[in-house]
Amino acid sequence: MKENPVEQNGAESRNLSDVVEVMGQVRTAIESVIEGKTEQIDIALAVLLAEGHLLVEDVPGVGKTMLAKALGRSIDCSVRRLQFTPDLLPSDITGVSIYNQDTHDFEFKPGGIFANIVVGDEINRASPKTQSALLEAMAERQVSSDGITHELSAPFMVVATQNPIEMEGTYPLPEAQRDRFMARIEMGYPTRASELDMLDSHGGSNPLESLQPVTDAETIVALIRAVKDVYVAPAVKDYIVGVVAATRASKDLRLGASPRASLHLLRAVRAQAALQGRDYSIPDDVQALARVVLGHRVLPSVQAQLAGRTVAEIIDAAVETVAIPDRR
Repeated sequence: MKENPVEQNGAESRNLSDVVEVMGQVRTAIESVIEGKTEQIDIALAVLLAEGHLLVEDVPGVGKTMLAKALGRSIDCSVRRLQFTPDLLPSDITGVSIYNQDTHDFEFKPGGIFANIVVGDEINRASPKTQSALLEAMAERQVSSDGITHELSAPFMVVATQNPIEMEGTYPLPEAQRDRFMARIEMGYPTRASELDMLDSHGGSNPLESLQPVTDAETIVALIRAVKDVYVAPAVKDYIVGVVAATRASKDLRLGASPRASLHLLRAVRAQAALQGRDYSIPDDVQALARVVLGHRVLPSVQAQLAGRTVAEIIDAAVETVAIPDRR
């Protein structure tokens, strides 16, 4: 039995030129709040168009939550923020059935996951049990409670932020949950010029308060459909599988990327091409996204860690072992 079916049939048809135009407006809106992070913003937009979820990892105070909030506010849709703490319960995320004395029946009260864009702040400060409450929603875009399946509205995207696991009070995300995120990015410290601009724009007021939506949920759903029409040649698909397989064969990794990583990389490649106005993908798209799509899914070997090799370096080395398809 299902409730709240997702309504998509009414969305207006869009093409790739609309993708470039509308997402360009969203990018400009976010950049009015986040200084000097165009690459990270573009990855967030690609994940949105590819119907994925984004993990933003970095030290406190570099704009992780600001990026997530700016993305939500630039789209006229429902946005909810969940502050993950050690005492957060799974029912706070998914919802709970409450007995109604007037109707003598149980009523489902939706949790924080029922929104188009869900900002999960400091996700690794909650217990593993609470973290796992996100799994069904992220993977199947639905929540099951008391034998009833509640569909989540489209578009649906989780933007989760987390602090490095070396910091106090954090719980490492399980491999199964990290694998649900399409991409992971790091914000990094701003340049000197960007930080000076931030002092001017953020010093007196919060720029989020003046950020106005530039599109709506229905338009985003139509753009997501348009992205699915981007052509991925068999040679590029074979290249994607080869890159993912190379992580499994790498001696520097004790856990390679999963088959889900291949699927996520394919979807991200389509979105990357669409954002650049192309109706076809190229191997360069795969190379550009390999780090952010695969990096959080793999585990370096003890030898690689002792040698000081980073996951990014290991993935780059794995990509280099795969022959690039003929561009003709």
